[in-house]
Amino acid sequence: MSGYQPSEFEKKWQEKWGEMGLFSAQKNETKPKKYILSMFPYPSGALHMGHVMNYTINDVVARYYMMQGYNVMTPIGWDSFGLPAENAAIKNGIRPSENIKTNIARMKAQMEMAGWGFDKDRELSTSSEDYYKWTQWLFLKFYEKGLVKQKDGGVNFCPSCKTVLANEQVQDGKCERCGTEVMQKDLRQWYFLMSKYAQKLLDNHEKLTEWPERVIKMQKEWIGRSEGAIVKFKIENSDKEIEIYTTRPDTLWGVTFMSMAPQHPFIDELIKGRENEKEIRAKVEEMKKLGTSEKELLSREKEGIWTGAYAINPVNGDKVKIFVANFAIMTYGTGIVMAVPTHDQRDFEFATKYNIEKKVVIQPKDGEKLVAENMTAAYDEDGIMVDSGEFSGRNNREAMSNIISYLEKNGFGKKTINYKLRDWLLSRQRYWGAPIPIIHCEKCGVVPVPESDLPVKLPMDVEFRPDGDSPLARSESFVNCKCPKCGGAAKRETDTMDTFVDSSWYYLRYCSINSNDAPFRKDEANYWAPIDIYIGGIEHATMHLIYVRFFTMVMQELGLIDFDEPAKKLFTQGMVCATAYRCPEHKWLHISDVKDGKCVKCGKVVEVEAAKMSKSKLNVIDPEDIITKFGADTMRTYILADVPPINDRTWSDEKVSATAKFLSRFWEAISAGLEIIETKKCSDPVGDKELRFATHSALKNIIQSYEENWQFNTALARVMELLNSYKKLYDKVSEKTLKETIEIMVKVLAPITPHLAEEIWNKLDNQTSIFKADFPKVDETALVQDTLTIAVQINGKMRGTIDIPNGASKEETEKLAREHQNVLKHLDGLAIKKVIVVPNKIVNIVAG
Repeated sequence: MSGYQPSEFEKKWQEKWGEMGLFSAQKNETKPKKYILSMFPYPSGALHMGHVMNYTINDVVARYYMMQGYNVMTPIGWDSFGLPAENAAIKNGIRPSENIKTNIARMKAQMEMAGWGFDKDRELSTSSEDYYKWTQWLFLKFYEKGLVKQKDGGVNFCPSCKTVLANEQVQDGKCERCGTEVMQKDLRQWYFLMSKYAQKLLDNHEKLTEWPERVIKMQKEWIGRSEGAIVKFKIENSDKEIEIYTTRPDTLWGVTFMSMAPQHPFIDELIKGRENEKEIRAKVEEMKKLGTSEKELLSREKEGIWTGAYAINPVNGDKVKIFVANFAIMTYGTGIVMAVPTHDQRDFEFATKYNIEKKVVIQPKDGEKLVAENMTAAYDEDGIMVDSGEFSGRNNREAMSNIISYLEKNGFGKKTINYKLRDWLLSRQRYWGAPIPIIHCEKCGVVPVPESDLPVKLPMDVEFRPDGDSPLARSESFVNCKCPKCGGAAKRETDTMDTFVDSSWYYLRYCSINSNDAPFRKDEANYWAPIDIYIGGIEHATMHLIYVRFFTMVMQELGLIDFDEPAKKLFTQGMVCATAYRCPEHKWLHISDVKDGKCVKCGKVVEVEAAKMSKSKLNVIDPEDIITKFGADTMRTYILADVPPINDRTWSDEKVSATAKFLSRFWEAISAGLEIIETKKCSDPVGDKELRFATHSALKNIIQSYEENWQFNTALARVMELLNSYKKLYDKVSEKTLKETIEIMVKVLAPITPHLAEEIWNKLDNQTSIFKADFPKVDETALVQDTLTIAVQINGKMRGTIDIPNGASKEETEKLAREHQNVLKHLDGLAIKKVIVVPNKIVNIVAG
C-alpha cells in the first residue's frame, strides 16, 4: 500500500456502494429494523457545514447498525416548496421548478462526494405532483374530520415576502426567512384546528422517553397549559358583558383597569359614537401593526388608549376603565385581560404612565406592609389576601380553588384550562406551494375538490411576482372551474399551503415511495415507522416537531397508521461555528480584510467572535473545498472529533489538517502491519497478550461510546490510543493477533471513515463490503491479565506503584507494598499504624 491518497479510492467506493445497493432497504421480518432519518434539506444548491454535521451523524449511525445486523432504512428527500425557491426564481428570471431541479442535482453530487449513503430508490421531492397530490389528499381527510376551517383573524404579514406567516415563523417580531419587521393584518385564512390537540400533545410527552429534555420543555412552554378562571365583567350602562381569562383569580379585588387587544371585535361597539372615536380608531390601527412575539411584548414600551367605557368588577362592584393596549394579544385567553397594577409589573408600568389607581390586595406574610402610593414595582410573590371580601386574611395560593368555587356559585365565572397553542395557520399568498384543494361556489359555498380530481396542479401561465395577493388569482385558467356539486361556474381557492404541511408526513411516504393509490401503504408504514432515530436541529422543537406530532396523531385516528408519535428517539445535533470578524464601520468582514486585528479598509479594531456559519457573516466554509483538499473521510472524522455531536463546535483549519495527518498515520501503520502479514515476518509473539488486552479494552470503550448517545469523539480518542499500542507491538505479535487487531481497528472506524475502511478491508482479501461484516465483539478472556499495576499511598499521597499477580491476597499485596523502595524511603522514621488494602486496586498505608 502506497501513502494515504483518498482521491484514489473514495469515488470508487461511492460507486460500488451504489452498484451493490448497500443502502437499498427492503422489508425483512427476519431481522430487527432501524429507520434512521435526518430532517430533509431545502435544495438551496449548496451543502453547508450544518448539513455535514447532520448527515455525517446519520450516516455513521446507519452504517453502525448495519454492522450490528439491523435491516436499516435511511432515505433522503427534498423540502422543495416554499419562499426561497420562489424568490430565487424571481431574481434569476426562471421558474421555481427549474431552479429546484438544478439545485437538487448539484446537492446530490455533493452528498455523493461526502460518502453519505441514502436509499436513492426512496427519494422524494415535496414539489413533485406525485407528492403534493397526497398532501392535498390529507388536507381533504383533515377537512372531512372537521379539523380544517376558514376563518377571519389577525395574522402576521411579512411586507417583504408578501405573505402570511404562522406565529412560529416570526422570530423577535421579524420574518424568520428575510428578517423584515412583521406587521398585523386582518384576513380570511385557512387553519388546521391544532388547538384541539393541545392536551394530547402534552400528555404524549410521557411516551417520548428518548427525546431531549430541552425539546420537551420547549414544547410544553409553547403549548402553554395554564389553569385559571373565565370571569364575566358587565359593561356599565349596557346589557353586554365581556369575559376575561386569568390564572390569578386571587387578585380580582385589585383590578383597576382592563387591557383589550387591538384586534378585538368588541372595540367597535365600545367606541362607537364617542367624542374621540377617530382618535381611538387611529391609535388602534397603529397598534394592530405591531408584532406579537413574547420578546417584543416584554421589551415594548407599554401604550394604550381608553375606550371611554367602564366594566363592572363582579366581586366588589368597582368601575374599571377599559383600555386598548399594545401588550394585549388576541391569541391569549379571550383577548381581554384584567389588570392588577400592584401585583403585575406590566400593569404597574401602564398604570403609572396613565395615572391609574393601584390597589394592594396581597400583603407579604412577613415584613413591612405594602402601601400602593409608595410602591416602585409590582409585588408578584405569594402572601396574605387583604381587602378581598370573605377571603381576606387567607393565603392567596391556598384560597385559589375556593375563589373559583365562589365565582361559579355566584355566576361570576367558571374554572377553565387555557393553552397558548393556537390553530395552525396554513394559508400562504404565494405561488410555489401545494394549492389548497377547495372550490368556492356562490350556490353551494365551500366545496372540497373530489379525490378523483387530485392533484390540483400549479398552473404554468402565472406571473408569480408577489404583491400581497396570491399569484394564482391572476391565472384565469386556474381560478375558473365548475362546481363539483352543482356543475355551475365556480372559483378555486388561490392560496397555497404552508410548507410545514409537506414536512409533517414525508417520513411516511418514504416507507412506500411508489404507492399510487394512497399516500403510503399501511403495512409498510407500520413495519418501518415510527422512526427509530430522528436527527435534526433544536430550532425545529416548536415548529416542525409539533406539527409532525399533530399530523401523526390525526393520521392514527383516521386509521392510516397504528401509532401516534412519529419518532422513538430524537437527536438534536450541535451547530458548526466559525470565527467571524465584525468591523464597526464595515460590519462583517472576510478574513482577508483583517490584518493585525484591524479592518484593512478603515483601520478600526475588529471584534472577533465564534458564530454560526452564515453567508451574511462571511464565515462560511465550503464542504466541497475540504473534500477536494483532504478527502471525505477527513471531513467526516473532523466534524465528529473533539466534542460530542450534541454540542456546538468551532471550526479550526489547523485541526482539520491534524485530522488528515492522523488518518495518514493510521493508513501507514496498517500498511506496515499488512506487509508483515503478507511476508510472514512475524517475530516471536511476546506481545500477544499485551496487544490483545489493549485491543479489547479499547473495543469495549468504543462500543460504549457508540451506544451511549453517540460519543464519537470518545470512540476516536480510543482508536488513537489503540493505534499507539499497535505501533509499539505490531512486529512483536503473531500473525493471528496482528490481523485481529487490524480488523477490529478498521471495523470500529468504518462507520466514520467508510472509504478508508473499505479500501483496507479489501486489502485483507475480503470480497464483500465491510458493512456486510459484523461489528467486532469483545473477548472478555483477553481482558484477564496475569499481573496488575496498582498504586501505593502513604497517608493518602501517591508514593509508587507495584505489579502484583492478578487475584493476589491482601497479605501478599501488603508485603509487596511494604518492600517498595520509594515506600520504604517515605516510611523512614514513621510508625505504621494501619494498612488498608483494596484488592487489585490500591494500598494505603497510614503512618505517623
